Amino acid sequence: MEYRTLGRSGVKVAPLALGAGNFSDPTPEDEASRIIYRAIDAGINLIDTGNSYSDGESERMIGRALAKGNRRHEVILATKVFYKVGPGPNDEDLSRLHIIRACEDSLRRLKTDYIDLYQLHRPSPSIPFDETLGALTDLIQQGKLRYIGSSVHPSWKIMEAIMRSELKGYARLVCEQPPYNLLDRRIENEIVPMCQAYGLGIITWSPLAQGVLAGRYSSATELPADSRGALRGGIYSERITPQGIAIGNEVIKLAKQHGMSPAQLATLWVKDQPGITAPIIGPRTLEQLEHALPVLEMTLSDELAQACDQLAPPGSAVASFYNSATWMKQRII
Repeated sequence: MEYRTLGRSGVKVAPLALGAGNFSDPTPEDEASRIIYRAIDAGINLIDTGNSYSDGESERMIGRALAKGNRRHEVILATKVFYKVGPGPNDEDLSRLHIIRACEDSLRRLKTDYIDLYQLHRPSPSIPFDETLGALTDLIQQGKLRYIGSSVHPSWKIMEAIMRSELKGYARLVCEQPPYNLLDRRIENEIVPMCQAYGLGIITWSPLAQGVLAGRYSSATELPADSRGALRGGIYSERITPQGIAIGNEVIKLAKQHGMSPAQLATLWVKDQPGITAPIIGPRTLEQLEHALPVLEMTLSDELAQACDQLAPPGSAVASFYNSATWMKQRII
């Protein structure tokens, strides 16, 4: 397996990352531990979570599993800060006060002395970047963080962060984590070329388009009872569109013609797009992880890439996976 460099960091990561968004909700701890150990054994070395996932339980599960197996130093451990995690007015956003407090809390939950990659989960609408980057720089100097990144940020905010880091000596972002799949290719318009030009890695989420590209949904209105769209509703159900399901059905046909599953094709397509460091896979079960692992060794052919472009043109979107970002206007064709 060929490992890829994460931006300008020099850190090598596998071409697939393990996402822990399902840990605790709904994946139980014993299954989550098996998923973690199997992923590491297969060569996946980046585990991504967030301090708001399942009220911190995702971090706790990862921390216990890595401590029990004595495997902490085998992984690049990534988590995030921004969302509200308590009742107080300072229990959210990207102020110095909240970042330092949230980092200490994540360290305790993860049972570690340091976090390899600390990501700003969303851009702040009000906190100056100098305050945010200053706090992150101090945490790096204290040895509590190794690298920093952003998630679901507009290109201009990422450039502002880079500019301020260059001008004032703050720690520099090494990567961005946007949504990316065949149903929402908008990062190709600005995010991807910007990251390529300025040396940022791109770790993407939702390669299966929340299961739409894996054949999970046959209707945008009648959702399976155990699906994320039905269980969580809101932004999750909004991402399931008739246009997306139509493309998903074509992906199923295309995958069958090339001897793979639609889930494997959807993940492979993201993995081998220009500028992408690694898509995050978020298995709910060990079986789902096993099904995704062969993609580590697969290569997207020119024929398949062109066929996918015919289904969903570059830069287009038929479903919004940016609908958790207040700054993004929802223009869907």
